[in-house]
Amino acid sequence: MARDSKPSRRRARLLAAASVTALTMGATVLAALPAQAAARPWGHDVSSHQKNVNWSKAKNKGARFTYVKATESTTYKNPYFSQQYEGARKAGIIRGAYHFAVPDQSSGRTQAAYFVRNGGWWQGDGWTLPPALDIEFNPYDKHKCYGMSKGSLVSWIGSFSAEVRRLTGRRPVIYTNYHWWKTCTGNSGAFAANHALWLARYDASAGSLPRGWSYWTFWQYDNSGGLPGDQNLFNGSMAQLKRFARG
Repeated sequence: MARDSKPSRRRARLLAAASVTALTMGATVLAALPAQAAARPWGHDVSSHQKNVNWSKAKNKGARFTYVKATESTTYKNPYFSQQYEGARKAGIIRGAYHFAVPDQSSGRTQAAYFVRNGGWWQGDGWTLPPALDIEFNPYDKHKCYGMSKGSLVSWIGSFSAEVRRLTGRRPVIYTNYHWWKTCTGNSGAFAANHALWLARYDASAGSLPRGWSYWTFWQYDNSGGLPGDQNLFNGSMAQLKRFARG
């Protein structure tokens, strides 16, 4: 998810996998969704890379939720955030905001405050997903763990989480992938008990989960498909998604 310009990834593994299923969402036949998609709400996440999204079209194709990039570090705000975030709501799509972490630039608390000031808020209206923290391999240089120790990164995430909760009343969803989490946090189990997991894995199954999590709440299974941006599933029913949004 990382930067607004993403590397291209082919969907061949999903298309070739034996464990895919054909579904119909809205009027769209989706022949390459993972088998785990059955009866689960379909959604996506977007950033300035998608520019002005046609939300009515996304809703008609089957989008039931979306996450919108709001901020990065303390120096970037998505210039399309209002169109994307408010447009999704007007189209009847449950939406939330996410922050891309750059932990070596400032503290978790500082970045959390910047995020909440610039779109990362929450209210229990049933339409607003909890704020999300996107933390993954450093896209900007060779220091994939931002030149920080495992303990320092765990502390950084904890600081970000505490500030988001103080300001919004919700703990952030944590977006990551298994390999980053294992490499850069030592596969910490410190957040599993009270943070929802948004797992990134582009394959026909979600695969291994970071320590402590027994299930994913959201799964980003591809970076292209029938909806604008990255493709996601929610691990539950539509009623459960609405309850999760309400808190």
